[in-house]
Amino acid sequence: MPVLVDTSVWVEYFRHGKNLERLDFIIDENLVVTNDLILAELIPFLKVRNQNKIISLLHNINKLPININWQQIIEFQYKCLKRGLNGVGIPGLIIAQNAKQNNCEIYSLDNHFQLIKAIIKINLTA
Repeated sequence: MPVLVDTSVWVEYFRHGKNLERLDFIIDENLVVTNDLILAELIPFLKVRNQNKIISLLHNINKLPININWQQIIEFQYKCLKRGLNGVGIPGLIIAQNAKQNNCEIYSLDNHFQLIKAIIKINLTA
């Protein structure tokens, strides 16, 4: 199953030099996918001297099209709020929707995906 790698993982991987064995495995197995939202979120976190090189590398990754269903995003937001989760941002919901639409797992270090996992039925990789 393809894995949509979230911005938080890329930041740790590129900016902080964290060795993320799971990400290495996903890349080696050619399971990694991205989207334009994640790429746009990532740019401010990259070190300026490596920015162009990293962006070029990331553009070679399979990119999922983003087809936002705003009604579904509103429903996701409503379900989260109903369960007391008011800190889930629209970008996170769009990433979750994009993964669902494309039958992907999400790999993220952000805990809000863990919180919304059961609410909007997304698959997370461990």
